[in-house]
Amino acid sequence: MRANVGGIDRKLRIVVGVALIVMAATGAIGFWGYIGVVMVATGLARFCPAYVPFGFSSEKACCDKKSSES
Repeated sequence: MRANVGGIDRKLRIVVGVALIVMAATGAIGFWGYIGVVMVATGLARFCPAYVPFGFSSEKACCDKKSSES
């Protein structure tokens, strides 16, 4: 399982996921708000299975090149 969820994507998933869970728990939105559990889990694991079939990743690619050789 290779990480495919990057920094901003990860933070947004966790924040929005927690917000959805809190709103569902307080009754502000329906039961569907518990989908936030999936968002928090994928944010913490840094892996989203839905990205795999599309080959998408928001994780920054690591470069093997040196920035500049003088």
